[in-house]
Amino acid sequence: MRVLLVEDDTSLSSFVEKGLREAGHQVEVTDNGKHALTLCMAESYDVAIVDRMLPGLDGLSLVKALRAAQVGTPILFLTALGGVDDRVQGLEAGGDDYLTKPFAFSELLARVTALSRRSVLKSTEASPEINYGDVVLNLFEHSATRRGQPLDLQPKEFRILELFLRHPGRVITRTMLLEHVWDIHFDPQTSVVETHISRLRNKLEKPFGDTLIQTVRGVGYKLEQKGGEAK
Repeated sequence: MRVLLVEDDTSLSSFVEKGLREAGHQVEVTDNGKHALTLCMAESYDVAIVDRMLPGLDGLSLVKALRAAQVGTPILFLTALGGVDDRVQGLEAGGDDYLTKPFAFSELLARVTALSRRSVLKSTEASPEINYGDVVLNLFEHSATRRGQPLDLQPKEFRILELFLRHPGRVITRTMLLEHVWDIHFDPQTSVVETHISRLRNKLEKPFGDTLIQTVRGVGYKLEQKGGEAK
């Protein structure tokens, strides 16, 4: 799973992050509600763990803003506010689960896993496919096609294309690609992103004689059919 942890207690966030990583999950951590909102609007997470008392934007306001923007990421409130009214407020704001501090990490992990499982089941009922124009990704079969022709993508290329398809027309920065695809939260000063984008372009564009991945000079890339939105 890819988990966003929004917690301003550094010792607690380090503990939870370490436990989640040891359980095999990718974890992104922020201690600021406004930054969390930006991340959730630009990235795709399987679960978000959110404290209620946060700088920048409190947890309740963060979740309300995400739900208003139709962001469906499953959200677990993890907070010291454990009264009945506090729980009700959290769930009414759009939270999917509520766990109070102190807590057992095993319970946190079980709740996060359950939320992710529920999310997968919902997406299965809807459709396992995402697409842009004639490009189709099947997330369960881990397959990609364009104009009905299979694309032989490596795992990293598949994840890059998935990120583009989830955010068509939106600029995807190099930093976002490093974090989403490689789980790297610093600039390694290599051409790994550019190399993989080039390989993806060769498979996605070259055989079809057009350009879908546009370079936004000095910023990043975006998926956009030249001349406007893909038909």
